[in-house]
Amino acid sequence: MYTNYTDITKTGAPYVMQLRLSFGAKGAKAASLLRGIPAVVWFGFQSWTGALALAQISKITLGISNVPVCFAILLVLQILLARRGFKSIKWFTSIISTIVMIALFSVFILLLTQHMGMITSKLVVTKGSWGLTFFSFIVAFLGNYTAIFESAADYSRELKPGMSNKYRGFLYLCPILFAYGITVLTGAMLAAVTGISSPVNAMAVLFHNNVITLLVSFFIVLSVMTTNMVANILPPTYVITNLFKTSQTVAMAIVGVLAACSFPWVLVKDSSSAGLNTFIHLYSLFLGPMTAIILIEYYVERRQHVNLKALYNVKNQKAIHWNAPLALMIGAGIAMTQVDLSWFLGFFAGGIAYFILNRVHHEDRSMSPIKEVVS
Repeated sequence: MYTNYTDITKTGAPYVMQLRLSFGAKGAKAASLLRGIPAVVWFGFQSWTGALALAQISKITLGISNVPVCFAILLVLQILLARRGFKSIKWFTSIISTIVMIALFSVFILLLTQHMGMITSKLVVTKGSWGLTFFSFIVAFLGNYTAIFESAADYSRELKPGMSNKYRGFLYLCPILFAYGITVLTGAMLAAVTGISSPVNAMAVLFHNNVITLLVSFFIVLSVMTTNMVANILPPTYVITNLFKTSQTVAMAIVGVLAACSFPWVLVKDSSSAGLNTFIHLYSLFLGPMTAIILIEYYVERRQHVNLKALYNVKNQKAIHWNAPLALMIGAGIAMTQVDLSWFLGFFAGGIAYFILNRVHHEDRSMSPIKEVVS
């Protein structure tokens, strides 16, 4: 995340524009789909998880439980909130994230104090080689988080100017270490105690008190909304806007429809957890080499110098730079030989291939005669 916060992200250029440097004006549109598609699927998956929690709330308070209706309500509500712009999202997530973290920490402490024996036997004192299975989970984590990493420019463009790189790096590091860490750890502990991977269903089994179940379900709905509006709605919205030149409102509506068509009710089942894990590994085939290409392009090929005005001037850019998509395919192809290590293999293979291709097949990187350089 920190290394991708380059000088270009300071200028406010989103991810889809950043791809033009290595893929060309039209090539970037196709490459952006590799970030947009996983985000849409995760939007649907997360929203269905939130709908399960919302249905639980409805069941306790009204005696009615209709998950599809709750899913539709949640989709529309999130899109309407996101439509108001990043400032409204920032205001909403700042408040809700604080509440959610307090709730998560409370559940974390409750699990430790009341179910420590079971957690120890299933998570701590357990046999394992730390071999391929371990790294497979690391790849799943990287595949999930790399999508956010590659959209760093979409978020950092909203930060106040004047912040030092160290302070911005600190702002990126805190959510990863604390918020994301305690979320994953609490979820793993819940699954170990209840044997259920879905946090909503696990909460219902763990807590037999309707008041506690109601509160926890409410916090799950809020956490789903904060995650989706930042990580899973805006990135594909930018992709669709760039592809079809639509307004953000229309693009967000399309994202919502596509999320509903991703069959999240299938992915959220315990029986589908292996399939969801495979999906993460498959798109990591491409996100690994994509990450390497982005970093090599900026740090090695362009030496951290970008002509911002030229970047937005399509007329003076090549439609496609072929080295990048070729390196992407080479990296993905090698990563396919061992899907459980897809991100690592793709990252190194794609990065090395891109570096070599740029020296064997030279491509003109100048985008415009404009002399102004942002660095």
